[in-house]
Amino acid sequence: MSIAENRRARFDYHIEERFEAGMVLQGWEIKAVRAGQVQLTDGYVVIRDGELYLIGCRINALRSASTHVNPEADRTKKLLMHKEEIRRLIGKVEQKGFTLVPLDLHYKGGRVKAEIALAKGKAQHDKRDTEKKRDWEREKGRLMRHKVSTKS
Repeated sequence: MSIAENRRARFDYHIEERFEAGMVLQGWEIKAVRAGQVQLTDGYVVIRDGELYLIGCRINALRSASTHVNPEADRTKKLLMHKEEIRRLIGKVEQKGFTLVPLDLHYKGGRVKAEIALAKGKAQHDKRDTEKKRDWEREKGRLMRHKVSTKS
């Protein structure tokens, strides 16, 4: 079940490979995630000291959050993956000009997982092509509906 999706990533990047990573979250963050208080659009993944971190994933605290907890909405969250996978990602990001972007957050076995992608940025003309294809699909759907409704 999907919690939050980063649709902008599919528009701005060519997705090459997808990976699933666990997330280190605090208790108040889990409660806020279950309540749907997550925003992923500005998120990106960085590599520091051989570890992955998710930056820009906004989890807004609930009003009922405890008074002794200091909730920080834009806290940097650590992502959990196997060392070999992280090493492979580091090699690709450093050598071939790839970036790591979060695609979505979802539940798996009661835990929150992040789907991250190895991606390359699209050029402006590629974005225009994507937009043209999307508009044509929408128009084609309209024409097909109109054609079906006029036959009756």
